[in-house]
Amino acid sequence: MFLFFLSSGLFLGWSLGANDAANIFGSAVGSKMVKFSVAVIIASIFVILGAVLQGAGASDTLGKLGSVNAIGGAFTVALCAGVTVFWMTRLKLPVSTSQAIIGAIIGWNFYSGNTTDITVLGRIVSTWVAGPILGAIFAILLYLLLKFFLERSQIHLIKLDAYLKYALLIIGAFGAYSLGANNVANVVGVFIPSVPDLYLDFGFFALDGVQLLFLVGGISIAVGIATYSKKVMMTVGNELMKLSAEAALVIVLAHAMVLFIFSSSSLSNAIQSIGLPAIPLVPVSSSQAIVGAIMGVGLLKGGRGIKFNILGRISLGWVTTPIIAGFVSFMSLFFMDNVFKLEVFNETNTALTSVTTNLNNLPTLSETTLNINLFQPLLYGIIVILIVVIIVLVLKLTNDKLHSKDEESTDIVRKYKAQEAFLKTELTKVNSENAELEKEIEFKRKEQMNIALSIIQKNRFLEKLRTKIDAIINKSDTNQEELSNLKKLIVENLSIDKDRQRFNIYINELNRDFYFRLLNRYPNLTENEQHLCALVRLNLSSKDMASILNISTKSVEVNRHRLRKKMHLKRENNLSEIISKL
Repeated sequence: MFLFFLSSGLFLGWSLGANDAANIFGSAVGSKMVKFSVAVIIASIFVILGAVLQGAGASDTLGKLGSVNAIGGAFTVALCAGVTVFWMTRLKLPVSTSQAIIGAIIGWNFYSGNTTDITVLGRIVSTWVAGPILGAIFAILLYLLLKFFLERSQIHLIKLDAYLKYALLIIGAFGAYSLGANNVANVVGVFIPSVPDLYLDFGFFALDGVQLLFLVGGISIAVGIATYSKKVMMTVGNELMKLSAEAALVIVLAHAMVLFIFSSSSLSNAIQSIGLPAIPLVPVSSSQAIVGAIMGVGLLKGGRGIKFNILGRISLGWVTTPIIAGFVSFMSLFFMDNVFKLEVFNETNTALTSVTTNLNNLPTLSETTLNINLFQPLLYGIIVILIVVIIVLVLKLTNDKLHSKDEESTDIVRKYKAQEAFLKTELTKVNSENAELEKEIEFKRKEQMNIALSIIQKNRFLEKLRTKIDAIINKSDTNQEELSNLKKLIVENLSIDKDRQRFNIYINELNRDFYFRLLNRYPNLTENEQHLCALVRLNLSSKDMASILNISTKSVEVNRHRLRKKMHLKRENNLSEIISKL
């Protein structure tokens, strides 16, 4: 049953984590120096440590303001504060959880008739003023100190960036610890009078009911950080004022110092031991501290980068948060008391027992304390968690490996497709070039045949003309000398023919590959025999060949016979068929 009522406190803790994590890492995440996931992990761990180790001091002061002595009242008060913070967070405003819970407690005081301790209230309210002022002062001093150090050190920009990143992580961890120590009282402080008297022995450490309450409260804050803090982080980091990495570092450190001062009982005792007044251990507003620090840096830079309209909205949230929380708390308590008949307060007020215990001071057992030995369950739980973690890691590695193989296969397929497309393009280009070349060869082949026919016809005409001249010469009354000169001119024209030369050039160009294959098979052929083979390949008769070669038909026949002999052809072999197959 206690756990059910505690759910409202856990909801408040979730709201606090969602809203106040921005005060720790908002400027670092907003300036992109720290990743959001890294900020969440560090903040969650150190918030829990701060809540368990040092969360009791501020809770003591909160209890003096109003000890909510009924579990139903604690549930209602925490729920109203949580709803108020959640609603303000939905508006992306970094409101104060401290103001919300204190407003809700005062609402409980009004409803239950308890007297609000004005002294304690004044001490708490004074921190609402002192918090932002101290934040601004610390930020200005730290910024001047950091600027002085950087000017003297002359660190390279790349190294400086890395140093600032690690510094933001360390100081962020300190800020998260301080937040847990100071603000866990807001989350579970009202439940302390109703906490069961438990003693949980984990073997190597033990927790009493109050410490366990702080642990649960810290975990709820961590869950809020992990699930719903990014919006407010970006508001603080980007919208209020654009921050450099150096300014973000200073602001987070100033904020953490303010929280630590108002939550450290050791520091308070140390100051008191030297004769100075003790520091009041009260839950201060981390939102006010961080905004004050940002304002300090902004004012130091002349105030030009501050967006005062957003600052006005945030200030309005500070004023209205406790009023809204108090009013909602009063009305909700009335509703719970009269509709659900839930006991929201006891008539007899009980003072809050001091809860200033920590892990170093182990809780003591009384006869009524419920002692639970959780060593074995904790051990088994750790083993189960380790097994689950190992299984998750193995699955993740397997998935990563499969994903890597898929990506590799995809790359290979993409390369093959690219190569295939390239080869298709090249093939198309080569085919196009071959087609053009074939056209050119065909054109030259036709021209070659035309030249050959022209040579043949002209030679035949000249042969006829020579025969007629011979007949005229044999007659007695003709001018023998002139006819002899004419015959000589015809013979010279038969041997010196430009068409024949051009024809021979074409033969050599178009049969280059043919000559290569011919010599590869019949390496002993002379140049004239290769030329004769080319004419045979044109399927010309011996008479036509004789006309082109300007020799007699008998000589062509003799040359063909020699060619067949050199090619070792038998009688039944057809010379034209063999040459055409080459």
